[in-house]
Amino acid sequence: MGEISRVDLTPAAADLIRRLREVHGPLMFHQSGGCCDGSAPMCYLEGEFRTGSSDVLLASLSVEGVDEPVTFWMSTSQFERWRHTHLTVDVVPGRGSGFSLEAPEGVRFLIRSRLLTEDERAVLDA
Repeated sequence: MGEISRVDLTPAAADLIRRLREVHGPLMFHQSGGCCDGSAPMCYLEGEFRTGSSDVLLASLSVEGVDEPVTFWMSTSQFERWRHTHLTVDVVPGRGSGFSLEAPEGVRFLIRSRLLTEDERAVLDA
């Protein structure tokens, strides 16, 4: 079994992250809790969205061609509901939020999810 993580990227998401990183600098994600943007993963400049004790760092994503990891955060309360899922960040056509860096690109990040397997849960919960 390969490395187990809670979050992965599609090739399209990785391509967009590389382009956004080139223009804006180091990036981070925070998984929206459903207010203005549904449950979209929001992309910000690293540190622009202030995280704290009410947030969980789910992953530090390695993206080929990006020097630093792209962190992926979620609120603790939302994580309690989603802890049994694996998240895949994808990109689809359409306009996302004005708050997320991809909004002017005519695409938006989207989460695809599946249940973690028993083996994945055992490793991640340890």
